[in-house]
Amino acid sequence: MTRPANPRPWPRMTDRHHGDPDRVAIILPGGGYTPARPLLHLARVVLAHHGWSVQELWWTPPDTGDLDERATWVVGQAVAAVEAESAKRVMLVGKSLGSLAAPVAAERGLPAIWFTPLLFHPTVVDALGATEAPTQLIGGGGDHSWDPRLADDLGLPCLELPGADHALENADDPVRSAENLVRVTRCLHGFVGGL
Repeated sequence: MTRPANPRPWPRMTDRHHGDPDRVAIILPGGGYTPARPLLHLARVVLAHHGWSVQELWWTPPDTGDLDERATWVVGQAVAAVEAESAKRVMLVGKSLGSLAAPVAAERGLPAIWFTPLLFHPTVVDALGATEAPTQLIGGGGDHSWDPRLADDLGLPCLELPGADHALENADDPVRSAENLVRVTRCLHGFVGGL
């Protein structure tokens, strides 16, 4: 499904998948990785299987090279999305740029799933180190944003896919890329089922 370009730098909060109204997961996409892409689509499928409602954010981040400005924008979008919910339980699920909302999850005690979190950004690392809520990290061994030693030092559950890139794919091996999706889905199923 192709989405029309959104000229404004804010999310379109139109894609909601209804389940339990007291449990809502908010999908925070990457800079160019939409909720329709495989990792976030499978996260939605797993969450729906476990009865969660899912709110997908579709956004066009501000066109700036300053990651700190983008982080401020992402945090603002995440806070607005969380505060728009009346559910008793809210979870954040983010990919790459979406992981810049890790401080929101940590400060509010929200469970979270972070795909390819930006482990080179200090606010992400500090938030992951401070969180007390259930948090799952998923990264690729060939991804520039993933630091396996740091991910391990954070003491959070981690799934690392050897050689996988920032999309958690292996560019030279489509079968292995598909196997990565199976591993991710099993990990998500276990994590969400344990909440």
